[in-house]
Parts: sequence; C-alpha cells; structure tokens
Amino acid sequence: MEVKSLLVGSVPFAAMVVAEVVDVGLTTLSKAAMSKGMSHFVFVVYSNALASLILLPFSFFINRKKRPPLTFSILCKFFLLSLVGITVMQNCVFTGVNYSSPTLGSAMANLVPAFTFLLAVIFRMEKLDLISLRSQIKVMGTLVSISGALIVTFYKGPSIGGAAEPMQPQVQPPSSSLTNLLVTTNNWVIGGILFATAGLSLSILNVSQAAILKGYPSEITMVSFYSFFGAIQCAILTLIAERKPNAWKLKPDIELISVIYSAVFGNVVTYSVLAWCIRRKGPVFVAMFKPLGISIAAFLGVIFLGDTLHIGSIVGAIVIVVGFYGVIWAQSKEEEEGKVHTDESLHSTSQRTPLLESHINM
Repeated sequence: MEVKSLLVGSVPFAAMVVAEVVDVGLTTLSKAAMSKGMSHFVFVVYSNALASLILLPFSFFINRKKRPPLTFSILCKFFLLSLVGITVMQNCVFTGVNYSSPTLGSAMANLVPAFTFLLAVIFRMEKLDLISLRSQIKVMGTLVSISGALIVTFYKGPSIGGAAEPMQPQVQPPSSSLTNLLVTTNNWVIGGILFATAGLSLSILNVSQAAILKGYPSEITMVSFYSFFGAIQCAILTLIAERKPNAWKLKPDIELISVIYSAVFGNVVTYSVLAWCIRRKGPVFVAMFKPLGISIAAFLGVIFLGDTLHIGSIVGAIVIVVGFYGVIWAQSKEEEEGKVHTDESLHSTSQRTPLLESHINM
C-alpha cells in the first residue's frame, strides 16, 4: 500500500515535468514558425481553434454523464478565463518576444510563482503565518527558486566538458548607433512590461481555475470552453491587428506543424494537465514548476541540440531544486496536518452520534 500511495502521489510531479518539457518544444517550434513570417496573432487563433475542435466533442458526448450541468454563470467564468489566459497572456508573450528576446521572457516568467503565491494568500487558498516555520520555508523556497532561475538565465560561467570559448574582441560602436541603442532600450522595456503582464495574467489564471474547479469539478469541460472562447476572442483581435489577408494563409511546413503541436500538446495536453494538478495540489504547486522549466530547457538543449553545458546551469538547477523542495515539503506537511484534523473531527463526530441517539431514545 505504501508503494502504491507513493506512486499515486508522484503522478502530479511527473505530469508537471512532462508539461514543462512540452512547453519547451512549443516555444522552439513557435519561434521557428514566426521566424518564417507567421503572425503570432494568427498562430494563437489557429492553435486554440483546433484544440477546441478536439476537446468540445469529447466534453459534450464522451464526458457528458460525468460533467456537471452548464449554466450561464459558469460559461461567463470560462469566457473570462480565456480572456485572461489566452487573449491577454498568450498575445503578450509572443508580442514581448518580438520586442525583446526569449531570454527576457524566461527571466520574467520567474515572477509567476511570486504572483501566484501572493494571489493565493490574498484569496486564502494558501496559509501564510510568518511565525510558522512552514510558512517561512514556503516564502524562502519561492524566492530561492526564482533566484536559481535567474542564475540559469543570466549567468553562464565556464563550460563543462568542452573547450573554452574564445574571447571576442570588443568593437567600439559608431556614434550613429546611439539612436539604435535608445530604440533597443525602449523595445526592451516594452517587452519587459508585456512579459510582466503575461506573468500576472498566468497567475490570475491559475488562481481562478482553482476557485472555479471547486464548484465545477470538470477539467476537460473547462479547458474545452476555455480554448473555444479564446479562439473567438483572438480571431476578433487578429481581424483588427492583421489587416493583410495573406496573414491568414497557413503554409504546409513548419507553420502547420507548429499549429498542430500547439493545439494537441500545448493546449489539449498541457492545459488539461495544469487544470488537473491545480484541482488536486493547488495553484502554487503548479506555478513552482516555472523556474524548474528553465533548467529543463537548458538540459534538453545540451542533450538534443548539442548546446554547451555551463557551470551556471548546474548551479542554478541545484538552487531551483532546493527552493522547490522546500515549498513542496512545507505544502506536504500542511496537507498531512489537514488530514489529521479532518480525521480527528470525524472521529469526534462518530463518538458524539451514539450519545445523541441514546439521549433521544431516553
């Protein structure tokens, strides 16, 4: 029984690791497609439309008996979820990449655990007692994981198992490049604002899904309408932003492959896994895998793309794991404490029931 419970308890961890690996592949393919000239607005529309075509039949016909009844209030909540999590978040991410770089996006993604933890505390989904050792460990673990991700992003250090990289001579830029430097700086700031907005939107999405799934425990139905409403909203946005009809043409090359991958793995698989984990482990648990995803991307690049492994990646990964373990340990102890309190209350209730019955019979 202990082995079985251990395996069952490890399923959310394994599922989130798979989701982060899938997200790394999605980032790589989407960057390749957009470098070919594909509009990121059109990309978001097509991927969500295809995902909704896959999920909606499953939700209506196969999952019909298991899902709770749909109401107008629930549909409005799904609509707002898609507005925050797809229309705002996804378009801010891709627009931010165009203004700055994926490196800045990776760094700003580390704000997600902090934003999510703060929102979860505000809405009382997470306990925060600064006198309690467990709460202190959760706060410190979150900050440590973010620090580790920043190390992976900005610090390389010496390479491991390879020749030292040659030093590149510094070239003095001409004075005419001052204008370009100012434009680049402005674009970097705009990109940072867009990435921060995307991180806040993702945190709101995680917390909102946790609240909705408490009253409507059907992850597949939520993700189905989430993608459906997102496709409609983004189609309207794309009609405004993209005035060229040729932008809607989907080429049968990396563009088509990236859209299919994004719909099947990025939306259907990843969003379903995230919703399932949020319902069982909470929004902070899911958000803590964001810094871990940066280390996963670095090591996958070494394995599959032949990238050079640097000391910074190793050190940052160790720091991330230490902080991640601290948060997970504190959450597991709180769950155990909650189960003990529940068992004690049930035991006391079962003891009071016979006394109440005997009193009534008298």
